[in-house]
Amino acid sequence: MTPALPRRIARVRPLAPSPAFVSSPAASPDSATARLPEQFFVANDAADFASTAGRTWTVVESPFPGSRANSGSGHRDGWEAGAEVSEDSFAFLAPSVPANVLGMAHNTGQAGRDLPAQAFHKAATSVIGPGEAIELPAGIGLVEPEAELAVVVGRTAKNLTLDNARTAVLGYTIGNDVTARRLQKSDELWLSAKSQDTFTPAGPWIVTGLDHADQTIGVVHNGAELPTASTANLGWKVDEILVYLTSFMTLHPGDLVLTGFPAASTGIQPGDTVTCRVGGIGELSNPVTAAS
Repeated sequence: MTPALPRRIARVRPLAPSPAFVSSPAASPDSATARLPEQFFVANDAADFASTAGRTWTVVESPFPGSRANSGSGHRDGWEAGAEVSEDSFAFLAPSVPANVLGMAHNTGQAGRDLPAQAFHKAATSVIGPGEAIELPAGIGLVEPEAELAVVVGRTAKNLTLDNARTAVLGYTIGNDVTARRLQKSDELWLSAKSQDTFTPAGPWIVTGLDHADQTIGVVHNGAELPTASTANLGWKVDEILVYLTSFMTLHPGDLVLTGFPAASTGIQPGDTVTCRVGGIGELSNPVTAAS
């Protein structure tokens, strides 16, 4: 099978409100429609992300067929499938609305591989997009970011094998597995440590056809780059992770699977900026604030 050419797919929101969306009687402040912000999917095939071509995107149909949460918004002039839109005209959202967000515990090098594969759950409500704030509750203690290669699931999948696991992958994005270390020690399931609201930034886009075997992973904290590592340092690889997860649960279109953090991190506090980098994808930046 010929590998698919890399392309970027993003979930975005137009910066200018839709006149129809604002003026529709159904969009009154008390209506359900008013509480459903617009979302569209766009794609870009340019190799140079920073080029003029790399900043001009084409509106596409949802890459998650059958997923109501990941369907595009209704008609809007200039946002029909095939229309070209400038990056200046929209904001990047988290790349999908997942039903499940999963991570892999102790997945670094041979030491991790010598242990049984073990996953942990992160609440889907913890997911935020690029530029949104990581909010730290008062008294939470040490909180650290973890830059990770994240798998974006493209189809419903159960009981995958090493031969077909890759067919369930739409592409890859960057995930930040923000973790409260004190809570991680006191909560053996890690739920309170990893599922706090805003503790899973993801984005800014999905890259399809990525050769993820040896890509640099790292964190930049307030402009200072911390020691990096590589996806090659992960103990359990992408296909193996998907086989393991789908041996006991069904994955759905839009689900996110964080694969592990082999690099260096540091504590964060309100006022900081955290940037997670993964080679071949780009970078994901989020400010840090105190939770209200």
